[in-house]
Amino acid sequence: MLGTALLQSPATTSTASAAATGPAAATSSYAAAAVGPVVWSDEFNAPAGTAPDNSKWRYDIGGSGWGNNERQYYTNSTRNSAHDGNGNLVITARREGGYNCHYGPCEYTSARLLTASTFTRTYGRFEARMKLPRTQGLWPAFWMLGTGNNGWPGNGEIDIMENIGKEPSNSYGTLHGPGYSAGEAVSSRYTLPNGQQFADGFHTFTVDWEPNVVTWYVDGIQFARKTPADLGGDPWVFDHPFFMIMNVAVGGYWPGYPDGSTVMPQTMTVDWVRVSSLTSGGGGGGQITALGKCVDVAGANPADGTPVQLYDCNGTTAQQWTRPGDGTIRALGKCLDVAGGGTADGTKLQIATCSGNPAQQWTYTGARDLVNPQSNKCMDIPSANATNGNRLQIWTCNGSAAQKWTL
Repeated sequence: MLGTALLQSPATTSTASAAATGPAAATSSYAAAAVGPVVWSDEFNAPAGTAPDNSKWRYDIGGSGWGNNERQYYTNSTRNSAHDGNGNLVITARREGGYNCHYGPCEYTSARLLTASTFTRTYGRFEARMKLPRTQGLWPAFWMLGTGNNGWPGNGEIDIMENIGKEPSNSYGTLHGPGYSAGEAVSSRYTLPNGQQFADGFHTFTVDWEPNVVTWYVDGIQFARKTPADLGGDPWVFDHPFFMIMNVAVGGYWPGYPDGSTVMPQTMTVDWVRVSSLTSGGGGGGQITALGKCVDVAGANPADGTPVQLYDCNGTTAQQWTRPGDGTIRALGKCLDVAGGGTADGTKLQIATCSGNPAQQWTYTGARDLVNPQSNKCMDIPSANATNGNRLQIWTCNGSAAQKWTL
């Protein structure tokens, strides 16, 4: 199990390293992914005073700074995490009066809940409806860590929501990985309009996580979207299972420390946490199918010119396609491409470095055709032959089953 050596690293992801995006991000041209059924949820409807459901949540317990010189000691006590009887889970940070509190050496107690041993998942919509605390030195967060043996940041970290007490109107969304962690993380900020603060009421914090793209929302407003192109050549480490964490930290390098203005105790109230599958959409990701087979990158080879073929659906990344809203269709960090920019019937399809040229533009019609506008031709299965390895092509659109694609 991942231990205390893993940092909640955005402590050093300061506002200086975060893009100053805000409500204007609602004008983004990227469409949201289509959301499928809920696959995991906690609605927190247990009686008042009861602990979190241990079939869904476990505890991180301890102090020692958590790698960020934080001041809290995380406990499994219902003083720090319990249902309120009104459909919420409440995480409470408390001042304990010095270094001789009941739990050991601590100034404050709080709770950190995680799903590492109960639920992990690759891709989907992860979201929570929360009311945040408000005071200097508090650091509530809803985030995810990747599983695996590469440690932090090699396994990856996706921060869905982070807020610090001295910025009560701001929420941050961040990616951490090898070469872009802590102060070098890839981060964006959302600011509530009209001076509102996240402690004034409930807000919904959402991430849509798809192959090669992560998109953040607050109250349904998209404020950030990151792809491998945003990492400056560093590796994208977000294609394996992650688990969820929610906690309230006290102090640390990034939020700073409680002072004379700090009011305690403070609470983060969680109405629900839900995970849904994603199907398709403007930012959709997943398989593209016809004739019972999947569109596949041959050999999962990301090199330019690798053929795009038909193959048995197997769930690998070679069959995970995203549509980031710019007209392209992408897998393995490359674009679906008409070889040589050809327009003739029978021109083969491949992947190539995304370049913005017309050979990489596709339109999905209501009739389920995938059309390359430059050639006005459809993506086609040659001879309607569903044999594994049959390389796809463009062909005059004819309405046949060999050109009817499900995204």
